[in-house]
Amino acid sequence: MRPDALRITYIGGPTASLECREFRLLTDPTFDPPGGEYTTGSVVLKKTAGPALGLAALGRIDVVLLSHDHHPDNLDHAGRAFLPNAERVLTTPAGAERLGGHATGLRNWQSIDVPAASGPALRVTGTPARHGPASLDRGPVTGFVIAFADEPDQAVYVSGDTVWYEGVAEVARRFDIRAAVLFMGAARVPAVGPDALTMTAADGIEAARAFARATIVPLHYEGWAHFTESRQQIARAFDAAGIGKRVRWLEPATATILP
Repeated sequence: MRPDALRITYIGGPTASLECREFRLLTDPTFDPPGGEYTTGSVVLKKTAGPALGLAALGRIDVVLLSHDHHPDNLDHAGRAFLPNAERVLTTPAGAERLGGHATGLRNWQSIDVPAASGPALRVTGTPARHGPASLDRGPVTGFVIAFADEPDQAVYVSGDTVWYEGVAEVARRFDIRAAVLFMGAARVPAVGPDALTMTAADGIEAARAFARATIVPLHYEGWAHFTESRQQIARAFDAAGIGKRVRWLEPATATILP
């Protein structure tokens, strides 16, 4: 997003703040302390790490990019309580209906323009996501592409919880992505089956090849007990594929400027 660039600050799990021009965005808010257990039916998720930044450090948030509202590792108790403080929440149509208030649902490929005080609006587009194998219904999830009208070749992709599949490949065909924030970690929940529910390292490599000009930013690979691939494993896989130099790892509570 030159000449203004994109500043991204890693908070923990799927949560990061993104600053571009005058806008401040937040991905899937999770701010509960570590040690909690979250039960939904037969599924129990355990949080192993807390946020690197607390809610008080956030400041103004113009847009929350919420990939889905129905899993606590993407929206925990404190994150849900924070939502009314943001100017707007963009999520799935089903999630917007459940959340109400100022939440807006985006269908696949539907765009919304967020007006700026001066200059071009920020356009946010909903993108396909599949939260696991095709045979498993984990509820609707969305990804996002964000871009300015005067810089369509500087788009940023936030995958949300998805595996690599044709829907993600279509994002690469439709948009010129310069930074791809990929939810990785190969999440596996035995109660729902053996398959990965978020991108494996192999999935991430396929995505990196599709988004050929993009810096790859892994997110959502730690902080919860159901992740099965660590930062070290992901990094080794990207290095072995010859594309490790394209990966930008975020350090907690530290702003990183992306090209």
